[in-house]
Amino acid sequence: MQEIFDLIIIGAGPAGLAAGIYASRRKLKTLIFAKNIGGQAAYASQVENYPGYEAISGFDLMQKFQKQAERFGCDFKYEEVIEVKKEKNNFIIRTGSTEYKSLAIILAFGMTPRNLNVSGEKEFLGRGVAYCATCDGPLFRNKTVAVVGGGNAALESVLYLASICKKVYQIHRRDEFTGEAILVDKIKGIKNVELVLDSVVTKINGNKFVQSVEVENLKTKMKKEIALDGVFIEIGHVVNAKPVKNLVKIDENNAVIIDSDCQTNVAGCFGAGDVTNIKYKQIVISAGEGAKAALSAYKYLQRLENKESPLFDWGNK
Repeated sequence: MQEIFDLIIIGAGPAGLAAGIYASRRKLKTLIFAKNIGGQAAYASQVENYPGYEAISGFDLMQKFQKQAERFGCDFKYEEVIEVKKEKNNFIIRTGSTEYKSLAIILAFGMTPRNLNVSGEKEFLGRGVAYCATCDGPLFRNKTVAVVGGGNAALESVLYLASICKKVYQIHRRDEFTGEAILVDKIKGIKNVELVLDSVVTKINGNKFVQSVEVENLKTKMKKEIALDGVFIEIGHVVNAKPVKNLVKIDENNAVIIDSDCQTNVAGCFGAGDVTNIKYKQIVISAGEGAKAALSAYKYLQRLENKESPLFDWGNK
């Protein structure tokens, strides 16, 4: 007989891991599907705005989340979810190798990096083109790199890479940044950072590895080639809603639509974190939404059994 979980959480970023902590403390039989631990949060070189920590790496913070979820009994599967559907009162989660069943689910699979869609990007992926400075930055120590983008992720990548690389170009399509002013001020004071504003990358060149990028100024239409060893693309992220597009309602950005209790339009299916239509994308907010989704899922499961119990979080011995 196939094992049925009380709750399956798809995604192991701040939202999914926080949901796992809260669900496991309720003694729900909980399984988390993870492509990696921490999602995009794990790539932050320095997190300074998570309460309780003056500064901590995203990787270390997410490891603490995972250990806490495991301590309360949460299980993990490192498989990619292909499809989610509902049959009567059960959810069927299909991966590349098998199927799993649960009474409730939380969608917390976050977002994936947005591509430049220029020549050379796919060809040199892993050979000079990267989407994670924390992961791949050490490979470019004492070399010349570029960061494309102007949001917080791009700014944080520039700060980190400037500390280990010979030279860092920051290429941004506008003349102002969309990230936090404190990060912008830090970058402007770093000598080995050169800003290339009002400009876009039109092509990535190389042989076996990246050797240069072609850049066009959007105002003057002038083009130039910048010699470098690596390109870090930090222009935002998109939601891959394909596994659940036939299950729940999504908005024009492919984000899963939820209400104030993290409930989707399907009973027993909840959403949390960056995959949803919540306005702000922050680690602390995603973690809070994950906790809220778990409490809502617990309440739903209690009602399935015609039970009602308070939602105090006093833990269980």
